Amino acid sequence: MRPARGQNGTNLSTGPQPGFRPRLWSTRTQWHTVGDGEFFCPDCGGDRNYQRRTGRRRLAVLGMPLVARGTTGPVVECAACLGHFGTETLDHPTTTRFSAMLRDAVHTVALAVLAAGGTSSRTVTGTAVATVRAAGFEDCTEDQLVALIEALAADTGRFLADPVDDTDPCGAALAIELHEALEPLAPHLAPAGRESILLQGARIALADGPYSPAEREVLSTVGGALSLCADDTARLLAAAARTPS
Repeated sequence: MRPARGQNGTNLSTGPQPGFRPRLWSTRTQWHTVGDGEFFCPDCGGDRNYQRRTGRRRLAVLGMPLVARGTTGPVVECAACLGHFGTETLDHPTTTRFSAMLRDAVHTVALAVLAAGGTSSRTVTGTAVATVRAAGFEDCTEDQLVALIEALAADTGRFLADPVDDTDPCGAALAIELHEALEPLAPHLAPAGRESILLQGARIALADGPYSPAEREVLSTVGGALSLCADDTARLLAAAARTPS
């Protein structure tokens, strides 16, 4: 007599099948949660909750864990798909964090270019405001940007357009700000994305005419902080200068 089967052809009998041999031993992992949070899940393709877990391997005999076989992990376990990933996955920013980093990067570049070229041109400040708003600061105004530039000048004692000497045309304070805002972002951007940030700064600088030496130096610093080589930075700046506004 043939065993009963379900609609999809699966065996519905509960007894052992001919030829079935139970495994006498196997290795099992007992997982323990040591932390949690939110991360960008590579398999889900979006922000998900995770558990950071460590495991202890044991040799199981007839399904009963008996002998310790060492530890494993830590791993990051997605709460949605239950996939396991290396802890380096947590280095990738969440979508929310990435958006904030990108917005702050554009804002910092705009400030650096304005500080280098000055704020006397309404065309320049208007272009800067439009750029910053498009990046996510929708309530940004010209007065806000000018006030920030004035605060920077008061803090450093000078504008970037008035360098102390030829060895520091970018200004140490704002150069540090540029590197802090751009370097963590660069590894997570495609080349086109890094170039786009540089070109947004270039369009602000070109709004009132050719680059000034201070503007060009600031934009070169932007390119370096975005992991663009000097030749690529120079090429992009030259191309932007040739493009009609």
